[in-house]
Amino acid sequence: MQGPAIFIDLTLEDQAQELRKYFKNLGAEISEEKSTKGIEDDLHKIIGVCDICFKDEPASVNAVLASIVSIMVSITLERGENLVLSFCEKLTKSPTVDLQRVCLQSLWRLFNNLEKSSPLRYHVYYHLVQVAKQVDCVHEVFSGVEQLKQQFTMCPPSNEQMQKLYRLLHDVLRDTDTELAAKVMIELLGTYTAENASYAREDAMKCIVTALADPNTFLLDPLLSLKPVRFLEGELIHDLLSVFVSEKLPSYIQFYQNHKEFVTSQGLNHEQNMKKMRLLSFMQLAESNPEMTFQQLQDELQINEEDVEPFILEVLKTKLVRARMDQSAKKVHISSTMHRTFGRAQWQTLRDLLQTWKNNLVFVQENMGKAIEAAEATN
Repeated sequence: MQGPAIFIDLTLEDQAQELRKYFKNLGAEISEEKSTKGIEDDLHKIIGVCDICFKDEPASVNAVLASIVSIMVSITLERGENLVLSFCEKLTKSPTVDLQRVCLQSLWRLFNNLEKSSPLRYHVYYHLVQVAKQVDCVHEVFSGVEQLKQQFTMCPPSNEQMQKLYRLLHDVLRDTDTELAAKVMIELLGTYTAENASYAREDAMKCIVTALADPNTFLLDPLLSLKPVRFLEGELIHDLLSVFVSEKLPSYIQFYQNHKEFVTSQGLNHEQNMKKMRLLSFMQLAESNPEMTFQQLQDELQINEEDVEPFILEVLKTKLVRARMDQSAKKVHISSTMHRTFGRAQWQTLRDLLQTWKNNLVFVQENMGKAIEAAEATN
């Protein structure tokens, strides 16, 4: 297989002609001659057949794609969006993992070399995520919502574009990083206003299901305040969320018995739901019971005697509750717990704690002042 020409010290027009020859030799339907309409037309023709280079070795493909990128970022594109979209779509269809990695590098190269004020960067980034999914390295492209927003500070995408991107990120993350997927979906729902929240039904349902399925998400109360979630009031998915937000295990069991098919149809696992509801129920019990017997936990959480200690250890691993287990007395002593909901009562408690802390600091400061005055008077 013939390798690509080396594009060094060539004008953009000559570089385009070398690319034409290379693709022609691979069997592409393209003329070797330069376009009489200019470099942008050359680029249009080249991008139209560029995926034929996937027949070649990865190193050669990398050089070819790098050359195409160098032309794209060096000229003013009147048809920029169409050309970039066409190029990106070609790169999402490379046939092997090695070539997919090359395409990922090429898209990064294009993204980083476009002007930060260019609206084309959004399209490149969208396809970057798609290719990163293919090679299982999405986290190299996306690490969080704030990092994502920083990529587009000089040219923010439209609301509709961000919604499309958030949906894609949620889809590629939901099987590998449910916690990050949930954060992305919450961000997506936050893009809806009161006027269009009713159109976000599917997104809102995905958000709830993702949060419920995530074994590390326990503070679910904020979801209820999202406008698209409010529009689901009265539906089963909203009822199920309400159970996880504030009810105990028996309420979930009753819901499941009445709506088994619905729970299954949402892709939720009943045993995982039971595990999560036991943890949430324990947190709620811990709020008002600084000390609990093993028997109480057996009754409240519907677990066998031999499962109590392993369950408590599991709770402690989550760091949701600080507690000490007394095996001999068959009791657990609670030091602190995270609240399942954080409403007015919790804010008032926090305010009281901060006020007490402030008063204590004032008291210490006054005593230190008196001590210093006494020491100075003695001297």
